[in-house]
Amino acid sequence: MLWYRPSFLLTSVVIANASDFSFIQSGPTALHNPVVGFAAEQRETHPSPPGDLSLLSTDRFAVLEHPLFPDYHVRIKKSEFCDGTVGTYTGYIDIQARHLFFYFFESRSDPAKDDVIFWTSGGPGCSSSLSLFMELGPCRVTSPDNTTFNPHSCNEHANVFFVDQPIGVGFSYSEYGETVNTTPDAAKDIAAFIAIFLEHFSQFGGRAFHMAGSSYGGRYIPAFAAEVYGQNAKLIEAGLMPVNLSSIMLGNGCTDWISMVPSWYDMACTPASVAPILDISSCVRMKQAVPRCKDALQKSCIDSYDSLSCGAADMFCQTELSGPLLITDYNIYDISKRCERSLALCYPITEKITSYLDRPDVREQIGVDALVSANFTLCNDDVHAAFSATQDLMFPTRHYVSALLERGVRALVYVGINDWACNWVGNERMLLDLEWTGQDAFVKTPLREWTVNGNVAGLTRRSGALTFATMYGAGHMAPYDKPAESLELTKRWLAGEEL
Repeated sequence: MLWYRPSFLLTSVVIANASDFSFIQSGPTALHNPVVGFAAEQRETHPSPPGDLSLLSTDRFAVLEHPLFPDYHVRIKKSEFCDGTVGTYTGYIDIQARHLFFYFFESRSDPAKDDVIFWTSGGPGCSSSLSLFMELGPCRVTSPDNTTFNPHSCNEHANVFFVDQPIGVGFSYSEYGETVNTTPDAAKDIAAFIAIFLEHFSQFGGRAFHMAGSSYGGRYIPAFAAEVYGQNAKLIEAGLMPVNLSSIMLGNGCTDWISMVPSWYDMACTPASVAPILDISSCVRMKQAVPRCKDALQKSCIDSYDSLSCGAADMFCQTELSGPLLITDYNIYDISKRCERSLALCYPITEKITSYLDRPDVREQIGVDALVSANFTLCNDDVHAAFSATQDLMFPTRHYVSALLERGVRALVYVGINDWACNWVGNERMLLDLEWTGQDAFVKTPLREWTVNGNVAGLTRRSGALTFATMYGAGHMAPYDKPAESLELTKRWLAGEEL
């Protein structure tokens, strides 16, 4: 059921020069009132929102407000880069002194009717620029000075957000050292942003909304989607349109840590993907550690959570089950290949992306605040360490997947079979063990091949709202390795078709 809102609940939209944000020191007072700190000639105040993205300026931010989220403001501007064929917009989600950067690309097919996808990368601590410019965005960075059109972008059939979150990731930052270091806290910021954006640009309201992510994003997304679903009650109570949450899409996700860690043995020591890649003595030791690891994680992290014991159990598991592979030169994101350890994430393109986003002209074009470091970092070690310190890996994400399924939200879990880090074995085990009313039917459904252009792309299993799919020849960055197959998978999923 869709609910429509009365227009009087919207407040004003402030239009400010993008360059103003390079020197304004926006403390809590200023951010509660975005007009503070701007001369009258530097802003325009409208009694109602633009309502149409095409009306936005390339050199002035529109500042969006919402009565239900007084601490949140969204700055957005037109940014003509990357695609060249569709409307492109960038901006910040301002939460007092915290600022999350985002990109938004309209659909190449029918932006007035196509679904909306929210995308975030993982880490924790890695920028969504990695996915945008390497995998499934409208353009790929081919050199520090150039991008090329990506015909397999996910905005071929959808309007797409890419968000740098949490604070400290990519172009996102805080002014006074504030941090977000748990998935539930990060979820609140994302849910508020989605509500504000869709309320102001109501042409997207009511569309099917899909929340997607990869790697640690496989942990973020179920919680983010649950927050959006729960927040809908607040919107409905206020007479506003709820978000039409249609599905979650988890690509090579480490959604359930307890299922994933033991599967590292399967990937390295059995022909689950490629032939065994570790020596026999290492594999024997790993095999002996698997039951001890499972038992320790279950007792200390699940049955009765104890921070110290859980941390010790996780350290034992990671030492015994990841250590033997990490000392080799195999690419943990694609064990069919070797890794150049001097490269970030083992892929040369990542260095090109970093150099491209260091360019002052690119930053000016997309409206990056001057307070952001001049040296772009794809993955922030401090954010990763902060999430590790809270043991966010043990957050029970799988139960959020179950709860969403029970409420009619579809779930797609797809995995490149050569990925070791967040592999298909661990993901399938999680789904087979997932407790929901459709579990028996899902377990009884056999795997079958799915094809693209007459060629076998991988295996799939579907029952009810849950779909699992593998992708042959792909690793952790499946859309990078298999762009045509990834696009076709997305296209069919959005259309509600069988793979």
